[in-house]
Amino acid sequence: MPRTSKPRFTWKSAPPAQAKRLIRLNNGFQLLFNLLWWMPVFYQYQRDAGLSDAQIFAIQGAYYVSFCVLEIPTGFLADRIGHRRALQLGAAVMVAANLIPVASPSVTGFLLHFLTIATARSLVSGAASAYLYESLHARGAGEHYVQAEGTARSIGLWAKIGCWPLVGVLMQMRQELPYVLTAVCALGALACAVALPRLAAPTSPRTAPASAVATGPADGDGDGKGTGLLTSLFGALAVFRRSSALGPLMLQGVALFTLARICQVNLFQPLLIDKDVPLTQHGAILSAMTIAEAVASARPEWLRRRLADTTSVTVLSLVLAFTLAATTTAGGAGTVVWLCLFAAVTGLAFPIQRNLVNSAIPDSRHRATLLSLESMLDRGVCALAAVAVGAYLAADRLDALLVHSALGTCVLLAAVALVLRRLRRRGAPGLAGRASLPAPRDAALRDAAPRDAAPRAPDAGDSTPHAPADRRK
Repeated sequence: MPRTSKPRFTWKSAPPAQAKRLIRLNNGFQLLFNLLWWMPVFYQYQRDAGLSDAQIFAIQGAYYVSFCVLEIPTGFLADRIGHRRALQLGAAVMVAANLIPVASPSVTGFLLHFLTIATARSLVSGAASAYLYESLHARGAGEHYVQAEGTARSIGLWAKIGCWPLVGVLMQMRQELPYVLTAVCALGALACAVALPRLAAPTSPRTAPASAVATGPADGDGDGKGTGLLTSLFGALAVFRRSSALGPLMLQGVALFTLARICQVNLFQPLLIDKDVPLTQHGAILSAMTIAEAVASARPEWLRRRLADTTSVTVLSLVLAFTLAATTTAGGAGTVVWLCLFAAVTGLAFPIQRNLVNSAIPDSRHRATLLSLESMLDRGVCALAAVAVGAYLAADRLDALLVHSALGTCVLLAAVALVLRRLRRRGAPGLAGRASLPAPRDAALRDAAPRDAAPRAPDAGDSTPHAPADRRK
């Protein structure tokens, strides 16, 4: 009896010319939309403006809560008007958001600044991934999605590496200059979004994911007509219930996102200050972390050739928890090393997690709404975490916060891994092989699924406004 060969990873051919142009424009959009010049100094900038720690973290909590409130409506809006138009609208709002602190550097001004950023990012968080995923599949280049996500993230991170060390000099020239430059970059992102091609209908069943064959939109610019908000929301929830793997995969993403954002945003400066690292070195350290993340983000296939996608994200999340706990026993230099390792692991994990969630969505009509649901969960947990961070720091218990965060992540991931294992044994779609497409809805769609999808790992899915994102953010 012949042995069953284990599916192996296969190298991909170059994407077609149309897909290359789309990928380049997506790279430009992601780079400029997420290039926040003020990121390394926003904490100190707000303190210099007279805000207390309690006010700063309260604003962060308000940002996460507003993101939760806005995610579903903006995801519905993106599915209704088109993902491309949602990207354009999000970039325009981001331009305005970064001019607010220039006009009003106060508690009210910074609160409005972050609330407006939440609006911009919620418009983009689900739409950007949905647009790229659907557009590449429509052009017969769906197999390049994970690499395209990773490359876009890597390019954006390399841009931050070059820009962030200049922030100190820019602030000496004019204190609000980082915010002005961020607004200019958002304007460039708007130009890229306008230049993005419309989402054409698939040329044949073999060029699109099974979900797109069945229900995928034929155009990335919706006509504004269709079902109402409640009908669309109920439809998205029905899709969520139909995909048994989607919930656990989203929960796994929440653990990953929360751990990464809390460390790289809320705890970055307090942790370095606690280790007596001079403020003048914070920009260089953040650049070093970004280098590590950029290098790893461009190489998700390195890990996908060795592990299934669900296993990869679980292992990487556990490594994140370990490195976070390890900073409690390290000095200043050791903490920097652990933070760089943390950033590299984050870079590997995000593109794989994004693809996992995308591939678990069986109906393309609700893709942006469901991705927004994931972002809403991310930000909701981050809002609670931001409140906890403020309480721990007020009690001078930073080390306890790091250890408790690591332990909580391990417990959550163990539970998710157990659920995914049971689903895999039951043959749940998206978890059986080294790669899978969204589950076809009938035999005809199963026959229409691309034949080259089987050899890869089980697939299926922000940065926050003040960190990289996205997913959201």
